[in-house]
Order: sequence, then structure tokens, then C-alpha cells
Amino acid sequence: FFFAQNPLTMVKLHYGPLAAALLAAPSAHAFAPPSSAVVVNHQQQYSPLSLYKKQECSTIPTTTTTSLRSSSSNINPYTSPELDTSALLKYATAAITELTLFAATFQLLDVAFTNVLDTSVPFPFAFLLFYGCSLKSRVFNPLNNQRPDRSKAVDGEGSSGFKDRVMPSWTPPGVTFPIMWVLIIGPIRAYSASLIVSSTGSFLCLPIMAFMLHLTIGDIWNTINNTEKRYGAAVIGVLCVVLSAANAANQYYAVDPFAGKLLGGTLIWLCTAAALITDTWRLNPNEEGLVPLYPVVGEAETSFMWFGNNDAEDE
Repeated sequence: FFFAQNPLTMVKLHYGPLAAALLAAPSAHAFAPPSSAVVVNHQQQYSPLSLYKKQECSTIPTTTTTSLRSSSSNINPYTSPELDTSALLKYATAAITELTLFAATFQLLDVAFTNVLDTSVPFPFAFLLFYGCSLKSRVFNPLNNQRPDRSKAVDGEGSSGFKDRVMPSWTPPGVTFPIMWVLIIGPIRAYSASLIVSSTGSFLCLPIMAFMLHLTIGDIWNTINNTEKRYGAAVIGVLCVVLSAANAANQYYAVDPFAGKLLGGTLIWLCTAAALITDTWRLNPNEEGLVPLYPVVGEAETSFMWFGNNDAEDE
């Protein structure tokens, strides 16, 4: 007990007064209270220098790097929001890709019906084609454009883009959305587009490509709103969806007024959706206030689904 409380005396007895003097000068803090003292087995031999080094190494903090890394990973991207130009570039690339693929497909169909089959486009064929485009246009888009899960929406459960955030009190019941998109909006789009093809005799024409632009913007908006959950950018995105629908309806009207009026009727639902998205943005602020109306660096990661794994649920 005496030696445990007087380690310098123990060193002096074993190694002489010179070793005790050398140890005492640089290691005044080395022999701490019993809570941090080095426990030495009396059967092992230790030099004073080894005891000093062992005690010094045991006092080096080991949590500094971890704490700095964890704090840096929790930075709020809205404290000093920066425009995510990388995301904008990927949105533009996805739009060009989708429109190019649509144009190439329609060109092939025109060649097939005009030069190979030498016949006009059957109306039922055009209707089914455009109905498929209305519901599954995202197959031509490299981004992850997942829609809310239809079965969960019908049951009133949350999924990506629906009830996974604070929603306005006037949000329609979940069953409303599949009814509108599948049974009303989809057929109206398909019928009006088929009228345009019957009038022009061609798939690849300005009015139809204006309609494809509308679908393309809608697909990118689904990426922004449902997958990335950029509430602010989703407001601008849904306004672009509305404007592109109005442009397509105007292009239709120049060829077939009835087709233009039909497609223009979908603006009623799209404007309702725009109001819903805007109100949702208002109800989901962050610590700094309302989310900026543009994609912010750090709030989400935009990636191409074609070149990576897609774990998202389908419509």
C-alpha cells in the first residue's frame, strides 16, 4: 500500500535516486489519482520510461475525429442554401433523353404505317398507344419517376409523394387520385391525341411533341416531388406541368379545336394539384423557414435510375 501511494519511492529503491530524479521532472502529471493510475503486475519488470510512455499514451483523446465527422454530416443545407446546378443538369439531360426517344419512336411508326404498311393509323391503335404513354411515359426517362403506391393511396396509407409529409386538410381521399389519372385524365389525353394523329396523319408532329413535352415535365416533377422530396422545387415544377399542358392544348386547338378543348379540360385537375402542392410546401417548413423554390445542394441526391439500383416501389 505504501509503494502504491508513493511510486517514486518504489523507483528509488529499485533503480536508484538518479532514475527517480529523472522520472519526477517530466512526469509530474503521469501518476494521476487511482482512477487513472496504471496497474502494474508485480511479476513483470517495467522501466520508469516505459511506465511514463504507457501512461502518456493512455491519456490521448480518441473521440475528436468521430465527433467532428458526425457534426459535419448533420449540416442543415438550408442554413446557406446553394442552387443544385448538378440536379438541374440531370433534369435537362433526362428531358432531352425522353423527348428524343419519343421522337425516334414516332418517326419509326410513321415510316411503318406510311412506307411499309401503306395505310393510315388505326384510331384504336393510336388511342392505346397514347393511353400507355399517359400512364407509363417514364419508361423513356432515366430518372427515378416513381408515383405514389396506388394500393396504399386507396387504403389511405402513406407512400412516396402521398401522406409521407404534412398534407393540407383539404387533400382529397387517396382513392380520388387513381380514379382521376387512370379513368379520366388518361382516356382524355389518349382520345385527344388520337384526334390529332387522325387529322395530321402523322405521329411525329408539333402538337404531339408538345404533349410529350408535357408528359416529360410531369415525369421529372415526380422525381422532384416523390423521390427527392424537394418541396420548394416541386412548386415550380408543378407550375411548369400546368403551363406545358396549356401549351399542348393550344397546339391541339390549332389543328382540331375539339381536341384542344378536351386536353384543356385536364387543366382543372392540374390546377387543383398545383394548389395542393403549393399548400403542402407551406405546411412543411424547416428550421430556417420555408424551403427555397429551387433545388438546394444537400437536400437530396439526383441520380439516374438506368445506371444504378432502383429500390423504389412502382406505381
